[in-house]
Amino acid sequence: MQYDKPMLAEGSLSGKVVVVTGGGTGLGKSMSRYFAELGAHLVLCSRKQEVLDQAAEEIASETGAEVLAQACDIRKYDEVEALKEATLERFGSVDVLVNNAAGNFVSPTERLSHSAFDAIIDIVLKGSKNCTLCFGKDWIGKGQKDKVVLNIITTYAWTGSPFVVPSAMAKAGVLAMTRSLAVEWAKYGIRQNAIAPGPFPTEGAWNRLMPGNIPDRLNVVNQIPLRRAGDHQELSNLAAYLISDFSAYINGEVVTIDGGEWLQDAGQLAFLEQLSSSDWDDMAQMIKGLKGKS
Repeated sequence: MQYDKPMLAEGSLSGKVVVVTGGGTGLGKSMSRYFAELGAHLVLCSRKQEVLDQAAEEIASETGAEVLAQACDIRKYDEVEALKEATLERFGSVDVLVNNAAGNFVSPTERLSHSAFDAIIDIVLKGSKNCTLCFGKDWIGKGQKDKVVLNIITTYAWTGSPFVVPSAMAKAGVLAMTRSLAVEWAKYGIRQNAIAPGPFPTEGAWNRLMPGNIPDRLNVVNQIPLRRAGDHQELSNLAAYLISDFSAYINGEVVTIDGGEWLQDAGQLAFLEQLSSSDWDDMAQMIKGLKGKS
């Protein structure tokens, strides 16, 4: 099988300027690398400049692409404006925005403070809104067309899910924004689409979400009909297609790539019901210990 191989022809994104939030690590970095391989100019943003610089150097040396690493807290609109201006100064235009930055943790909802809800909602929903509004208004104001916003959401955006309620709320909002603006902004030549990935393990996010031996104990892969997790190249192939000119007639669509997981187990994290109260205590301690290590 060739699912772990590049899909699009060389040069399929040639000359496109692509901004990827959360682009310095995990799935954002994997997608960004593939965009660069296909000829795109990249702008990577997250809150940690050191992490971004390392990712930009890696991608540039591997692909020969031009990469701008710009620290930005997408929760703050003025910093998103600064990101846009830095991008325009470097590349002169922006063609694609990928709203990938996210935060999440698993927990019984009654254990969460209001601040915990805010921490997730501010990154996922407010951050995606800030970036979409900032770049979208600039495109509209300048009369620029053939622009794309790609949002990375999750299948529980439409089913809901226990134990990840702040994330489910925020991702549902991003889903609503995707479909709403797909209609409203189509007349301006701006397409809006989304991807809902299932499990695509990354060292940092995967360990923080379910640390220790929890994934092994709960047999996470057994929740997926195909009995495997996704390969990063599979997601990168789909993302590259959706931001390319090949998908010019796709607008307002959400593409699920999860091996059939949500159909088998609607409410993606429902299997966590198997954990005891002491398990949750242990997980909380392990997650606190992992903060700041990625």
